Amino acid sequence: MAEQKIALVTGASAGFGRAITRRLAHDGYKVIATARRQDKLEQLAQELSGNVYPVVMDMADSKEIEKTLQNLPAEWQEIDVLVNNAGLALGVDPIPNISLSDWDQMIQTNVIGLIHLTQLTISGMLKREKGHVLSLGSIAGTYPYPGGNVYGATKAFIAQFMLNLKTDLLGTSIRVTNIEPGLCGGTEFSEVRLQDPQKAKAVYDGTTPLTAEDIAETVSWIVGLPSHVNINRIEMMPVCQAPAGVAVARKIN
Repeated sequence: MAEQKIALVTGASAGFGRAITRRLAHDGYKVIATARRQDKLEQLAQELSGNVYPVVMDMADSKEIEKTLQNLPAEWQEIDVLVNNAGLALGVDPIPNISLSDWDQMIQTNVIGLIHLTQLTISGMLKREKGHVLSLGSIAGTYPYPGGNVYGATKAFIAQFMLNLKTDLLGTSIRVTNIEPGLCGGTEFSEVRLQDPQKAKAVYDGTTPLTAEDIAETVSWIVGLPSHVNINRIEMMPVCQAPAGVAVARKIN
């Protein structure tokens, strides 16, 4: 019987992370589920009894990330799949009106926490000569839009980081993938970003967006491919969305 593989999923208390945790557990993985909200993690662990190890971890705290990995029980330390899902967007104000603390928090969580966790996890993968690192990027890293500023920049960083990571790992068996979704509903993303439930709901009015389950299905497909196949990056949009045209500001005399 094949040894049960271990996945680590960040931001597992809701949205993409929760759906990915459920799907990987269904696929036969043992999942280390990390997030800041202990109650949500414990509910998920109870639901998926025996297949989930819940860990409270803040991706904005690099020292906590390192301590968490060091303190994993021996039977949970050999991570085969890392899913860098945790991240956030804060605000949609243009640059003159932005909050620098919001920018700092997005960079600390979306970029610094992600690269620190990735580096620490890859060390073990290299020793075992196997592994797969997936990150949740965004089409915001490719297509700019008003108010996207630093959030889009963090996702552009992730896209380039993952391509460079794959290059650094050339000659090893470790796989590297960036998943770049477009409009996705059924998560807390817009509520966190806008801090207004009505405005968050309006983002999806009249649309059929992607769902967290769509993202989880994609993750399941990617990690389930033969070990010689690497998906570098995959861009996903709902049918109701398309890349925007180049904007032009016009003055009317």
